Amino acid sequence: MALQSGIVKTAEQGRLVSSFFAWLAWSAGTDRPDKDYTYTTNWPYDPLVGNQPVPDALIWSIVSVILLILVIGMVLFVYVRYIRESDYDANLLTDFKEPSPTSSQKATLPYFITAILLFIAQIGMGAIVGHYTVEGAGFYGIPIAKFLPYAIARTWHLQLAIFWIATCFLAAGLFIGPFVGKEPKKQGLLTWILFGAVAIVLGGTLTGTWLSVTGKMTSNNFLFGHQGYEYIELGRVWQLLLIAGMLIWLVLVVRAIKPALSREKDFGGITHMLLFSAIAIPLFYMAGLMYGQGTHLSEAEYWRWWVVHLWVEGFFEVFATVFMAFILSYIGAVSRDMSLKIIYFSIFLYLGSGVIGTFHHLYWAGSPSPIIALGAVFSALEVVPLTLLAFESVHNLKVLQQGGDTYAYKWPIYFFVSVAFWNLVGAGVFGFLINPPIVLYYIQGINTTPIHGHTALFGVYGLLSIALLLFSVRHIVTRASWSDRLLKWSFWGLNIGLVSMTIFSLIPSGFYQFYYAVKYGLWYARSPEITTSKAIQIFSWMRVLPDLVFASGAILLFIFLVRAVWLSFFIKKVASEID
Repeated sequence: MALQSGIVKTAEQGRLVSSFFAWLAWSAGTDRPDKDYTYTTNWPYDPLVGNQPVPDALIWSIVSVILLILVIGMVLFVYVRYIRESDYDANLLTDFKEPSPTSSQKATLPYFITAILLFIAQIGMGAIVGHYTVEGAGFYGIPIAKFLPYAIARTWHLQLAIFWIATCFLAAGLFIGPFVGKEPKKQGLLTWILFGAVAIVLGGTLTGTWLSVTGKMTSNNFLFGHQGYEYIELGRVWQLLLIAGMLIWLVLVVRAIKPALSREKDFGGITHMLLFSAIAIPLFYMAGLMYGQGTHLSEAEYWRWWVVHLWVEGFFEVFATVFMAFILSYIGAVSRDMSLKIIYFSIFLYLGSGVIGTFHHLYWAGSPSPIIALGAVFSALEVVPLTLLAFESVHNLKVLQQGGDTYAYKWPIYFFVSVAFWNLVGAGVFGFLINPPIVLYYIQGINTTPIHGHTALFGVYGLLSIALLLFSVRHIVTRASWSDRLLKWSFWGLNIGLVSMTIFSLIPSGFYQFYYAVKYGLWYARSPEITTSKAIQIFSWMRVLPDLVFASGAILLFIFLVRAVWLSFFIKKVASEID
């Protein structure tokens, strides 16, 4: 993809960019003192300068695969041996009454509607990012790079994903508070105030990114513009405000579930686990504050991956598991005791492997060889809890059969089932694809990463967000406004679209680049000869139909939401005014 002219505006900026590139080349090509490998452990692969994979990368990759097979076998044995089908037995809730939402629960509807609008906007940004591969700096003849450079489109594509998913999680947490506890005084007003605060952070983040990347913000870029780190692009001020918003959200959730916590005498009970996992959300996002504008790149990368990996793939995963178990136990899909077993088992597996598994992001960041060993072994074991989700999805399908076609929670559970599928495939299979050191040595920084990114970020957290949205909205809008037909087409549009774009575009383009990265080196795999080649362009065009199918699923979900809100709260009002 082409870079527009005028990015470097002054001689001083040119010197700084050149100095940075020179330092990167030095660290990747200079041997460490008393070692026969470079500061980046011979990454990237480039035989022209003698960069070859170190023996540790191959040895620990083999060990990680062996241990993965062993531990999966052990965990499956424990699961099958000690967890029986009868443990799941519970009284399925089939008597669904007309909802009577509280004021704060009604106030979550703007969160959900905004989230799906952001989701649709994110899809649009993804289309623009993909088109850059085909037409360079243009979009069907329009010189789009002049006002929407690739760096902005890609940043917005990532940031919008994080924002719409996080918004759904925030709204679901605000809904569940009065659902299990009670409605505190002025909870509705505070929920609206928090919504306004989130909107300010969102607007500030997107605007700051645009001003920073286009060069219109000449100072304070780190504070208000673009920090320069992927996934944590938002300026530091917006980052602090986002943390403040999370803390306010936590207070609102706690004050609502406080009665339920008082009733639950066991501090290890499911409601307390919901509280503890909610506390972890703002707490571990704060790891992104451990570096500053002048922090060395290696140190900043370390803390950045605490957020990207530990926060997203660790504690968010735990929060999601607790939330899902809580909901499934409430509707009688699984017993409360079984829900707790699932929660404890999952926490042990997720955090036991995920915390140390974070090191797989640091193989080539100047880390010593033992880090490669620890990262390889424990990141491989992150796949273990994901394999168990197959058992949960099978059970949830049985719940759907038991509930029948008119079951009130049919589509929330269908989305839960799809989460289990994509957790295994996207986070598990495609995550493991890029985890072993010997594989990551060749493919880090090429199109194999988006395979995992799309199937895990949306396939797991995106679909889970929608499942939580549907469960919440089911208890807010009227029964007559609910449309199973719209949700059916939305569900299949999103899942078929994601499967199709993965099979026909993401996998072929990723492995095409992978081949040349192994054959000649990373420099060639990322060169214009490959990234803008005819093959890559064909694979990009092959995404058009899957993307349209996927986008239709998101649009239908938005139509479902707007229709449900309109029929529930505005038709009655209009009718009464006419009378």
